[in-house]
This record gives sequence, C-alpha cells and structure tokens, in this order.
Amino acid sequence: MVSTGIVIAWFVALTGDALIDHRWLRVAVLPAALGAAWVGIRVQRRLAHRFLPPERVPSREHFVGRVCVIRTSRVSADFGQAEVTADDGSTATVQVRTHEAGLVSGSHALIFDYDADGEFFRVAPFDSALDPHRPAV
Repeated sequence: MVSTGIVIAWFVALTGDALIDHRWLRVAVLPAALGAAWVGIRVQRRLAHRFLPPERVPSREHFVGRVCVIRTSRVSADFGQAEVTADDGSTATVQVRTHEAGLVSGSHALIFDYDADGEFFRVAPFDSALDPHRPAV
C-alpha cells in the first residue's frame, strides 16, 4: 500500500509541476500530492477488504476429524507421533495420545480431540477405507 501511495504522490507532483506555470501555485502541489496519495491508499484498502477474502490462519484444531498415520512404534497415554495431511496437501508430524491398544507404526487413527495444555491430539483406531479425505484411487 505504501508503494501505491508513493506512485500516486509522484504522479500528482510530476503532473502539477508540468501543468502549473505560476511559482506560487507550485507550492500547493506537494500538499495536493500527499493528499492524493492518502486518498488513494484509503481507496485501495477499502477495495482490498471488499474483494479479497479474509486470510484463514491454519490452527491445530483444523486437524481434528482427520485421519492420521502412526509413525512411532506404538502410541500410548504418554507417547506417540503421527503424520496428518492438511487441506492444502502439506503434511505435519504431530504428537498423539490414546488409551486404547493396537496403534502401531503404519496404522491409521482418527484425531478426535486436541489437548491445548499438553499440546497433543487424542486419537482412536480407524479403518482407512472410511476416510473422507482419502485420495480417490
């Protein structure tokens, strides 16, 4: 936005200098250029807010409801990591915990909760064939 303001101020100052012959009127070109730049920046900002969608900042809660693949040898109440895929296709390795047995490396689990205090996800065993985010084969 600053770049737009600089371009508008430069253009108004250049145009004013070229079109105005009277020396005392040229003094008014600088305030006019700054005012035009300020108005141009405000218009650009309003148009950006109107036509550009708000940025969605990804958070850990976006992984809740997704299926992950266990990457450690086991998952218990105090140990485990899994790989989960985000909406944009990127993957993340996250800390996971469960009270159920049977989650070993390569198995699929459903992320059903996020513990903000412990900074880990709670998972449960899941059949990968039921995954709604699974790529079509």
